[in-house]
Amino acid sequence: MNKPMQCPKCKNQMNKLGVDMATAYRCEHCMGLWLAIGAHERLEDEAEKIDIGNAELGEHFNQIDDIDCPSCQQAMIKMVDAQQPHIWFESCQSCYGRFYDAGEYRDLAVYEFSDFMKRFSVIARD
Repeated sequence: MNKPMQCPKCKNQMNKLGVDMATAYRCEHCMGLWLAIGAHERLEDEAEKIDIGNAELGEHFNQIDDIDCPSCQQAMIKMVDAQQPHIWFESCQSCYGRFYDAGEYRDLAVYEFSDFMKRFSVIARD
């Protein structure tokens, strides 16, 4: 029997989402998302449906960024989206899964003029 996936941010259980196109999990507490390799591209049209968490709560958990992959337990690296540098997420160097805090994936899926303007006020990620 497989052990349930544990959220790398708040350590609560993550539940597999019923999406056909890719493997995705959502934390039942902080609502963070773990997306398997390539899922961030295949699920963009579903972002509003799968990233249902509170973005303010996501900002709180975004401060926790030294985490291990919930799938393979390898250290994840800190990433910044090139188009929207205000979006900070974590990526696994081993299985290439990604972790997005609540609201981040929803924000990533939509690129607007305001996102372009945000790049001028974003601080660099450590």
